[in-house]
Amino acid sequence: MFKKTLTLAVAATALSIAAPALAQDTGATIGFIGGFTGPIESLTPPIFGGAELVVKQINEQGGVLGGELKLISADGACDATAAAAAADKLINTDNVTGVVGALCTGETIGAFNGSGLSGGVVFISPASSAPALTTLEDNDLVYRTTPSDALQGVKLADLLLAKGVNDIAITYVNNDYGKGFADALAAAYTAGGGTVAANLAHEEGKADYRAELGNLVASQNLVILAYANASGNTVLRQAVESGNFTTFVGGDGMVGDDLLNGIDAAAVEGLIATRAGAPTGEAVDIYNAFTGEGFTANATYAPQAYDAAFLLALAIEKNGSASREGLAAALRDVSSAPGEKILPGEWTKAVELIKAGTDIDYEGAGGALDFDAAGDVDGIIVELAVEGGAFVEKGPIQ
Repeated sequence: MFKKTLTLAVAATALSIAAPALAQDTGATIGFIGGFTGPIESLTPPIFGGAELVVKQINEQGGVLGGELKLISADGACDATAAAAAADKLINTDNVTGVVGALCTGETIGAFNGSGLSGGVVFISPASSAPALTTLEDNDLVYRTTPSDALQGVKLADLLLAKGVNDIAITYVNNDYGKGFADALAAAYTAGGGTVAANLAHEEGKADYRAELGNLVASQNLVILAYANASGNTVLRQAVESGNFTTFVGGDGMVGDDLLNGIDAAAVEGLIATRAGAPTGEAVDIYNAFTGEGFTANATYAPQAYDAAFLLALAIEKNGSASREGLAAALRDVSSAPGEKILPGEWTKAVELIKAGTDIDYEGAGGALDFDAAGDVDGIIVELAVEGGAFVEKGPIQ
């Protein structure tokens, strides 16, 4: 089963990150594409921090292919056009072996369709959650370490109905992420007996959403599927000011400190949100104990970024060269059973097993990563709530 296409639009900048040199004629270079500017700019640095930590750990344990693992980042601006330019530089100028990213779904699709498909480059996104990625025509090159919003929408619907929230109004940012999430939520919520009083798109980048909010007052329970430091903040602030809503709900894109900028925290106390989570177990405990400059273990999508970068490096080591050819097959080999378990940080162990011809199976910070035919993974969705002006994780949604 392969996949299909879509889009989104700003300019790309590139920034190079490399750990101490280990060798000049071996090693590999990977890329990272994320929205360092644009609507998710506050969410991107901690996600990048997860990938950076992998590079640091690997180079401290001897590097990849006996040499240095380098990481070069580029700004996709959560936009298909900008991401295509970023991918062109990483793939055709920097000659990266594979890419961690992008983050927004339209950004990933734009980057991959721009240069990834023609270049035969493996992409592993830690954050592109829209269902559109499942059907992207990609020659088995695009993967993600976060579950699809087809799952998050169902889990959010289940959560709201379990809390006795029987009607909602939805406003979503008009892109692949927003529409895909809203469609999944509305379908599951209606099937569960809830009433969707309104389900309307809004455009990113506006200063005033009062007209849109006026069309959502059929329910006092407002679901905002957008980004924390962009339209999500503005819509939430103006919804609070209107006094027309009593319950506020958000998806993973809303989980960030910037969401509450300019908003009385008491007015949104108890705000409900969801995002990808992780099961309990040794792999997660190991990951959560990691520390490093610019790294926050529980930041939204940081675990998934760590896993994406670690898997990409494992696949390069398994493939035996920095060539792009054969990398997708190697990725599937190192990410699924059968094989000896490799946990976060266990690079030396993984390399020794690969060199000995022993199968390995990486179990990551986000749990098991057995990619299906579309490059998707199962996952866990967790509930969060705003308490005392901050997001607090409440646990997995059953």
